[in-house]
Amino acid sequence: MKALVLQEPGSLVLQSHDEPAMPSSGEALVRVHRVGVCGTDIHAFRGKQPFFTYPRVLGHELGVEVIATGDGVTNVKPGDRCSVEPYLNCGTCIACRSGKGNCCTKLQVIGVHADGGMRERFVLPAVKLHPSERLSYEQLALVETLGIGAHAVQRAAVKAGEFALVIGAGPIGLSAMQFAVEAGANTIVVDINDQRLEFCQQQLGVQHAINGQRENVLERLLEITDGDLPTAVFDATGNPGSMKNAFNYPAHGGRLVFIGLFPGEVTFDDPNFHRRELTLMASRNAAPEDFSRIIRAIEDGRIDTRPWITHRAEASEVPALFESWTQPETGVLKAVIEF
Repeated sequence: MKALVLQEPGSLVLQSHDEPAMPSSGEALVRVHRVGVCGTDIHAFRGKQPFFTYPRVLGHELGVEVIATGDGVTNVKPGDRCSVEPYLNCGTCIACRSGKGNCCTKLQVIGVHADGGMRERFVLPAVKLHPSERLSYEQLALVETLGIGAHAVQRAAVKAGEFALVIGAGPIGLSAMQFAVEAGANTIVVDINDQRLEFCQQQLGVQHAINGQRENVLERLLEITDGDLPTAVFDATGNPGSMKNAFNYPAHGGRLVFIGLFPGEVTFDDPNFHRRELTLMASRNAAPEDFSRIIRAIEDGRIDTRPWITHRAEASEVPALFESWTQPETGVLKAVIEF
């Protein structure tokens, strides 16, 4: 079978790959139909993804079809269309025992720590499959992206009426905005791309947009919030400069959530942090219930993933296209690969 393999930074090739074995007890063999390209894949292509080794089959935003199941599998059957929860957790560590398998001490993420879904077929634990009778493979491939934002907004316990700021209007930032808006927050976005800022307001219902390159972000936030500043701030950039500046934006008593990450250290002014009595959180991956909740929201029409997808390609075209997808001037919001 064919697989897209990232051999080293900057080198993505389509090559023959070993066929998977038939599924064992508790496993499912799936046929990959759609793969969403996310920031993790782009960072890995650039050689800037933490916890990453080469060569690697990328891909963890997946819309798949169940081909076969092993003994004891009851949640899916052959023919089911599914989204994949790509977080392989041990089930026994302190995080797993606390219901936080998304930050398992031995976590293996498909497409990052283990080979992912940019291949025709593979085997995975069946419990990681979330079926839908109504969603397309393309819609199912975007569920994981939405899960990252949903989990972050839930971590921050965003409430109706409060001001929530999202820094970075890439797919992860968009997913956080989607759920901040759904929670009833007065949502603000900061980015440097006018096209993305316009998308946030027109497609997601974000109330306020700030271009961080042309405007003074702190002054605009004070103006929008009548001097209070946002009580919930999410940084989805994975940029160290942005993450450091983000400590200036929460209101006194507010929360700052880092969704994006980078391979390095974040520093901040301690008196400023203490004076405001800020709460700093990391948000990693998503929980199984996030997948079920998002699938229902898309099925009910409360979330529309169609405007997110700006680029599509067949697997055979991707090696020649992928580098261009990493360039901002290409205008990629979300690219989807068809296998």
